[in-house]
Amino acid sequence: MSLRDSLQIALLLAVGYILRLIVPGYGAGMKPDLMLGMLFVIILMHRNFKVTMLAGALTAIITALTTTFPGGQIPNLIDKPLTSLFVYVLVMLIVNPLEKLLGRTSFTFLGLKASLGTFLSCGIIGFLGTLFSGFVFLMAALAIVGLPAPFKVLYATVVIPTAIANTVSVMVLYPLVTLSKRVIAGPQREEEIALNSNE
Repeated sequence: MSLRDSLQIALLLAVGYILRLIVPGYGAGMKPDLMLGMLFVIILMHRNFKVTMLAGALTAIITALTTTFPGGQIPNLIDKPLTSLFVYVLVMLIVNPLEKLLGRTSFTFLGLKASLGTFLSCGIIGFLGTLFSGFVFLMAALAIVGLPAPFKVLYATVVIPTAIANTVSVMVLYPLVTLSKRVIAGPQREEEIALNSNE
């Protein structure tokens, strides 16, 4: 993993951390976990097992330190690595084949040319990844510290709305981040070509 990739991952996690702090909580410390969206973007960008697990571990630590859920530290440490692994498997088994199938089909989104396969993949990852994360977190919390409200109520009022929000955020952020990566890499490639030609 290059220094540029490391900085990009750190920046995305920092944005997720800020979103986590400013989004208000409700219902006995429960709040939407928008940091998951940033984690999913990182996994989609790199599609590398080591990067996936590293990003999952860092996200687990950040969310454990900043949780407003009573006793939510250990559930976060359980949830995020498992969610990272789940999303990585989804990417390998569903997203990659879907992108190959629909890769040539493209359209314009937010002024950017986007692949239909990639766009649908972002939606799948954002939605299913958040549903899985919410399920694991609530089950772990139920087993370790108990829940402040019935499981079904918390899942319906917190996890499902967060899944919708993360679906939108991943579908918007992933094309923007990949575009910025290409824009930054462009001038550097030109410099490398110029240096090689001078030699």
